[in-house]
Amino acid sequence: MTSAIETELDSTSVASFRSQVGESLEGTVNGRGLRVGIACARFNGGVSVRLLEGVLATLLAAGVDRRDIALAWAPGAFELPLVARAFVSNAKPVDVVITLGAVIRGDTGHYEVVAGECARGVQDVQLRYGVPVVFGVLTTNTVQQALERSLPDDSNKGREAALTALEMVSLLRQGSLAIST
Repeated sequence: MTSAIETELDSTSVASFRSQVGESLEGTVNGRGLRVGIACARFNGGVSVRLLEGVLATLLAAGVDRRDIALAWAPGAFELPLVARAFVSNAKPVDVVITLGAVIRGDTGHYEVVAGECARGVQDVQLRYGVPVVFGVLTTNTVQQALERSLPDDSNKGREAALTALEMVSLLRQGSLAIST
């Protein structure tokens, strides 16, 4: 098994490639002026709440105004893609959606169906609408693993999802990636 340290991208590596290409794009985590939708699953909600706390703390620290954050509670992870689609396709669309939940393996094949279809649906929404939809849904073998990934510290996967969301919006607004209107 590899660790995060062993697989982490070294910032000097990124810098070294800048001189080898015509355009090097990187996102930032500035949330000022962004509208964020959060689709949160009620099923395994004790974990979802812990992830949500990580998301909100990160968004607010990055400058997102709390009035620009919309939170919707879906029954479970399977329903999150439809909520994400509604966030990006309504009259007041968001700049990014963060999906949160926990699918924990059990004794039946239900886990594979829910986790796989949730991930596929999230991917489908972002590709169809061109709006980042971040997969902040934990897929774990045990409750303990889900609790460990939602601790109230820097390892919280909700925090990671919020950082990813901010970085993706920024990245997609730059240079060759920017969508012209």
